[in-house]
Amino acid sequence: MDWYRSFSTTEIVFLSLFIVGYILYLTRVIRINRAIPVGYRAVVFKVGLRALYFVLFLVALLGPLMGKATKEIQAVGKDIFILVDLSQSMNANDVQPSRLEKVKYELKDIVKSFSSDRIGLIIFSSEAFIQSPLTYDQSALNMFIDALNTSLVPNSGTDFTPALRLALEKFEKDEENPSQQKSKVLLLISDGEDFGDDISAVSEKIQQSGIRLFTLGVGTEQGSQLVVRGVPKTDRSGNVVISKLKPQALQQLANQTNGQYFEISGRQDDTERLISSVGQIEGELRDSRQIDASANKYFYFLLLGVGLFLVDHLIKLKTIRI
Repeated sequence: MDWYRSFSTTEIVFLSLFIVGYILYLTRVIRINRAIPVGYRAVVFKVGLRALYFVLFLVALLGPLMGKATKEIQAVGKDIFILVDLSQSMNANDVQPSRLEKVKYELKDIVKSFSSDRIGLIIFSSEAFIQSPLTYDQSALNMFIDALNTSLVPNSGTDFTPALRLALEKFEKDEENPSQQKSKVLLLISDGEDFGDDISAVSEKIQQSGIRLFTLGVGTEQGSQLVVRGVPKTDRSGNVVISKLKPQALQQLANQTNGQYFEISGRQDDTERLISSVGQIEGELRDSRQIDASANKYFYFLLLGVGLFLVDHLIKLKTIRI
């Protein structure tokens, strides 16, 4: 028989206390019996009964493992690239404290929810860059998320295409898990202000690859002013620029790629719905191994010990009480 845990200091302490306690108890019984003969039969029965259920409790604590069997454990996961828009419009504060700060807060929940999946981070405006390759390291991902700001990328407008192409390229070059495209996910986060003009070709390629694309719009349709270095941004005519959420491009992109559109605005926060939808996508097999599946049968010993304990307290014998 194997054991879940070895005989350690804890068990030695319990056993020592039991032995010392009953040595003192028997010494007291012998001393009293010399003055008033009461007999030892009941005392021996009680000591034997209590020693028996004490041993049963001790065995249950050690955890007897019975039955020889093995069980296959499979690690299943997805690959998720998160594409974050870092154009100047993400500094708008129609979503408090700002669009970007709200995204950073929600991204940490998203990363935490997919601890068994590899997650990568791509940042973009008119150009796209890898902020973090696909990784299981959530601490590193959270560090990269904390560092997100609009100064990390060129601020010359927004174009979804370079970010989507870069993600597809990284998926295609991934040698660790090239097999199942259906376990690969793209999450595009933006306020929807896309000034690119070649989105149809890349969306068609995503659809053909079987990769699921989810889009998350951040902002409000009323919008807010853009403030750059403390000064409201103006256009060429001198008018103050108002940045608004434009969900149409994001919705269309999600529809074209068999994905879904979600939104974070003043009235709603679809982060939990997004996490639920991505979580429903079937992952692919990462690793498989055999483990010992011998069952811990402590419960039987514990149950028998409790039964004897109750018998001990229900049967009253004429003996000296402890």
